[in-house]
Amino acid sequence: MNFRTHNCAALRTEDIGKSATLSGWVSSRRDHGGVIFIDLRDREGLTQVVFRPEEYPAVAETAHLLRDEDVILVTGKVAKRLEGTENSKLATGAVEVVAEEMTVLNKADVLPFPLDEKIANEDLRLVHRYLDLRRPTMAANLRLRHRVIKTVRDVLDGEGFWEIETPILSKSTPEGARDFLVPSRLNPGTFYALPQAPQQYKQLLMAAGGEKYFQIARCFRDEDLRADRQPEFTQADIEMSFMTAEDIFALIEKMFVAVFCEAWGVEITTPFCRMTYREAMDRFGSDKPDTRYAQEIVDVGDVFAASEFKVFRGALDGGGVVRALNAKGLAKITTGQIEELTEMAKQFGAKGLAFIKCENGEWKSPIVKFFSEVEKAALQERLQIEEGDLILFGADKREVVCEVLGRVRLRVVEMLGIQHDPRRLDFLWVVDFPLLAWREEEQKWNAVHHPFTRPKAEDIALLEGEKFGEVRAEAYDIVLNGVEIGGGSVRIHEANLQAKMFSVLGVDEAKQAVMFGHLLKAFRFGTPPHGGIALGLDRLVMLLAHAESIRDVIAFPKNNRGVELMTASPSVVDFKQLRELYIASTKKS
Repeated sequence: MNFRTHNCAALRTEDIGKSATLSGWVSSRRDHGGVIFIDLRDREGLTQVVFRPEEYPAVAETAHLLRDEDVILVTGKVAKRLEGTENSKLATGAVEVVAEEMTVLNKADVLPFPLDEKIANEDLRLVHRYLDLRRPTMAANLRLRHRVIKTVRDVLDGEGFWEIETPILSKSTPEGARDFLVPSRLNPGTFYALPQAPQQYKQLLMAAGGEKYFQIARCFRDEDLRADRQPEFTQADIEMSFMTAEDIFALIEKMFVAVFCEAWGVEITTPFCRMTYREAMDRFGSDKPDTRYAQEIVDVGDVFAASEFKVFRGALDGGGVVRALNAKGLAKITTGQIEELTEMAKQFGAKGLAFIKCENGEWKSPIVKFFSEVEKAALQERLQIEEGDLILFGADKREVVCEVLGRVRLRVVEMLGIQHDPRRLDFLWVVDFPLLAWREEEQKWNAVHHPFTRPKAEDIALLEGEKFGEVRAEAYDIVLNGVEIGGGSVRIHEANLQAKMFSVLGVDEAKQAVMFGHLLKAFRFGTPPHGGIALGLDRLVMLLAHAESIRDVIAFPKNNRGVELMTASPSVVDFKQLRELYIASTKKS
């Protein structure tokens, strides 16, 4: 059987008079006085098929029994549509196929939801994902994903990179997130870990002389989920030897030029802007700032250095900061919205949220009475305060104020209803991250990125001097419109420096030998300087598709509870399987 001579998006006016065979799904059926019209759909598009009872009565009779999503094969002549019935929205909209023969390949039951409407119930979509993916929007997302990944591969191949697969079953090591563990039947009592990323393997490939490696890598992290996070995800994993951060920047910018040209047909401007981590936090309260919005955080600590307002003065005297955000035009904010912002501030560590409304030529706020005329004038100038503005203050430790005002800033933007061209692209490299962060609850230093990140050369002395909080990393993130789409670093390649880093993180020599002995040993046999980056392909495609969640650009995702609803995974396994793995379940049935 010949299933098709053309796909359902291929026929044009130059095909009129030719015979064509199409196969696909019945997207819709219309009865116009006994003449049946079918929109036949396959992956590529739609073609209108007409069944004329006066010419082919038996075929038309069968067409009366068709319903949505039946799978059929049709053979007929390509004809010009009647004048006035053309559909300019379809590539095939000027023609139709007059059915001469039809075979029903499979009948469809009544669908659980219509495929031509937006479905609010995501769980229902995920249960019937094979139907959800038939919808044109979802099919377009998968096509876009393919094109993006192909472009990434083509660019890296052109730059001399080799695509090399690394193990999925690997060793569990502390790298930040919780591992998924896989028991080994052949080695009772031992476990593999699914890789959070191919980090150590790609560094070992550099030790092996690979020089330029990449992989479209599956990664696994047992974390709480949200719109842009899944327990398994895909990244473009890249590593190269004899490199600097500048080499990575140039490579990735070239890649994005190609990706956006392929996906959107636009040319993006390079080089991308750069901003230090410190500047990003101070100006935007985020290490992935959305720079499309003009609202920035401004330091006003010097204005209140001698203030009589105890809240601000107390924060400054305690080594903290006082900063402000001008939400221009938001003085119309309601009491309920002020309370919402205040609760948000408290949620992220603040004691409250001071504000000033500029309405009817006066400043309205419980705190204004504590300000001197000099302080008011300084604020007016520093924040460019005008009628209708809302000024929001943070006064606390620097880290708390950055976090709070950064979160408040994004909510303020939503309240203002600021809209941008959906195709606007604000790329940003964020650089000079801190190498280490103190975790109070653990009473230890943790790596901000991962334990293999190299300290900046000029800060290594600070590491040796145990001024850990001041050490900057040779690390960098790539941000697009406030979304982190990739991160990387120059790596440590010397055994002694890597051992020092492990020691700072609380991993003693004995544990280093057990968990990282393979890496430290490799570093003693002439490993070259190297570094790389990992790009989150799910997030990138989500942005390109204007999707609301990465679940919309992944074929078979988990929901926000980590469940794959279509196959009901994870599921209980048979007791015999557990016994073979020497595992006993403690969960009571």
